[in-house]
Amino acid sequence: MRTIIEPFRIKSVEPIRMTTPAERAGAIEAAGYNVFLLPARDVLIDLLTDSGTGAMSAQQWAGMMQGDESYAGSDSWYRFEQAVKDIFGFAHVIPTHQGRAAERILFSVMCKAGQVVPNNAHFDTTRANIEFTGAQALDLPCEEARELAQSHPFKGNIDLAALERVLETRGGQVPLAMMTVTNNAGGGQPVSMANIRAVSQLCRAHQVPFYIDACRFAENAYFVQQREAGYRDKSLIDIAREMFSYADGCTMSAKKDGMANIGGFLATNDALLAAQQRDLLILTEGFPTYGGLAGRDLEAIAVGLHEALQQDYQNYRAVSTAYLGNNIAQAGVPIMQPPGGHAIYIDAAKFYPHISPLEFPGIALTVDLYRHAGIRAVEVGSVMFGAKDAAGNPTAARNELVRLAVPRRVYTQSHIDYVVEAIVEVFAQRGAARGYRITEQPAFLRHFSARFAPL
Repeated sequence: MRTIIEPFRIKSVEPIRMTTPAERAGAIEAAGYNVFLLPARDVLIDLLTDSGTGAMSAQQWAGMMQGDESYAGSDSWYRFEQAVKDIFGFAHVIPTHQGRAAERILFSVMCKAGQVVPNNAHFDTTRANIEFTGAQALDLPCEEARELAQSHPFKGNIDLAALERVLETRGGQVPLAMMTVTNNAGGGQPVSMANIRAVSQLCRAHQVPFYIDACRFAENAYFVQQREAGYRDKSLIDIAREMFSYADGCTMSAKKDGMANIGGFLATNDALLAAQQRDLLILTEGFPTYGGLAGRDLEAIAVGLHEALQQDYQNYRAVSTAYLGNNIAQAGVPIMQPPGGHAIYIDAAKFYPHISPLEFPGIALTVDLYRHAGIRAVEVGSVMFGAKDAAGNPTAARNELVRLAVPRRVYTQSHIDYVVEAIVEVFAQRGAARGYRITEQPAFLRHFSARFAPL
């Protein structure tokens, strides 16, 4: 059939509070023009993130009812550990309350000032946790990723030649190399198995541990299956297992392809490293068999990790996200091509070409989408990834993007049609948009809590 239907039925619904343009204008002004600071009740369609915002399945809710809340060695922990080992294959599993906690523990143990951690592209919390140790988070996107409007099956790949140069010239300054799948900062683009395999070979040749940021591992496995030669007839779980067989460990936010509302983990094959990480876990997160999670959360993740690898679900997810991207692209809206699996990335610099990067066209677009239609998206540009030069002057990010992240199993096609209509209407009025300046910002991860004023 040409029509791809949601591979589920809706059993419970949550009302959306309808708002007027005047109400939204007041709400966004009160929030300092930062959509992160909006009350969720004032948002109609929330595409801020796909992290922890999905709907859990009946099987996950049933699993939560058997959550064992014992402090140490609960049955829920063993079911969680078994599910992680079944898919990821690493010897040591360390639960955390979410992905950034896994990142903090990993980098606190492995990194120090003056070192460098290469990646295809670090996302916000990964970069911040590396830089907090004094190390450098280095992005090495492939050449194809630089052309936003051009389609390529694996624009999430790392630049292998650049990685090899780093490993050869920086030598002992590289405590580990990483790969983010799919590449969130790079437009939600997938990484090929060939690229993962090549990174593994380079790292092992230089005796550098290789870790995967596995937040959207099932999504990446689906794109490998659909786009890479030799994988069409393989199951998603077998593709995932092969991906992780090339790595020495991983970090994971189970709020993405764990299909849960909270949770994550750190995994490794290094027993000595795992012992150090567990010590830090106990200090800040909890005992090694719960890691800041309730037993019911461990149960939900144990079920969700396997649900994310269901073929019908991943097919629906990719097709429905592409539906959003293709419809706005047909209306002339500039987007990262091809559409990602969990999100659509609008090229805000081309959407608002009259707004310079340091006047934050991405912030302008998130504000305009919210005021016009109550849609909450997120800027992935010079606010999130801007830096300073040697003289202390602000610099622009490589791209000025706005991400529309689609929560799992939450919205129907009519919701997405509404989003399409709204974006096209804002695009038609793009000449009237204006930029923004920062009025308040924290030292780290400023996009979460900065406040702005229109120019």
